[in-house]
Amino acid sequence: MSTSNFKNKCVTQVNCIYCDNVLCTRGMKAVLLADTEIELFSTDIPPNRTVDFVASCYSTESCKCKLRDIACLKCGNVVGYHVVAPCKPCLLSCNNGHFWMFNSDAVSTLNRLDATGLNLLLWGDLPELEDSESEGPDRPSADECTR
Repeated sequence: MSTSNFKNKCVTQVNCIYCDNVLCTRGMKAVLLADTEIELFSTDIPPNRTVDFVASCYSTESCKCKLRDIACLKCGNVVGYHVVAPCKPCLLSCNNGHFWMFNSDAVSTLNRLDATGLNLLLWGDLPELEDSESEGPDRPSADECTR
């Protein structure tokens, strides 16, 4: 799978809809692979210090991916899930390589702006991540986001 298909997608800040806590600043609008009618948001790095796992791993009827729900650390509400172990069909399908998913009905989003503050920030313009890098609760400045 090539992630080049996703380079022109906007980078979003993802907030918990229940308490407005910033969950991640590298969100992408996506669709569920097993049901493309379901929209969600995803990120490519673990949202450290903003969410934590709840309950045990589970699978759905539509595929054999191993999933685990995640909840906002500020308010405790479930906001999405982590794909702990993707199944082979999902790995082989066209996907963005993200394994942290946020339910559209549990989050609000802001489109981020590039360094000029004039244009939307696109995934193709983001710097590559270091392996040790993870996302913390740092909120981008107001100039970096737009509704």
